[in-house]
Amino acid sequence: MTDPISDMLTRIRNAHRALRPEAEVPHSKLKEHIARVLQKEGYIASFVVEGKAFKTLKLKLKYEGKRGVIEGLRRVSKPGLRRYVGATEIPRVRGGLGTAIVSTSQGVLTGVEARKKNLGGELLAFVW
Repeated sequence: MTDPISDMLTRIRNAHRALRPEAEVPHSKLKEHIARVLQKEGYIASFVVEGKAFKTLKLKLKYEGKRGVIEGLRRVSKPGLRRYVGATEIPRVRGGLGTAIVSTSQGVLTGVEARKKNLGGELLAFVW
């Protein structure tokens, strides 16, 4: 697999469209940090790491009636074209209604947190 983060976002998107209660994703530390940001921002209800030898990440999705809380997910920095931004260049997603996920030297943060800490980094994804 060339882009595991894109795979994670696609699995979440597909589970939301199928109205599944949870999505299962192969585990990595970066994906776990992204899931933590999604939970903190209110896009998913919770997540759990399961397994010993082959770990998986189970994400419990949130819905409002029959509509998912997540309207859209977009991978920004791809393996073929990485996108790095400075603290002042972090874009606002949907006029501040969405979240930019940024991988910084102090961990995976939202765009707002990175701007407050004056940190730039790799712009991983947009969620709205």
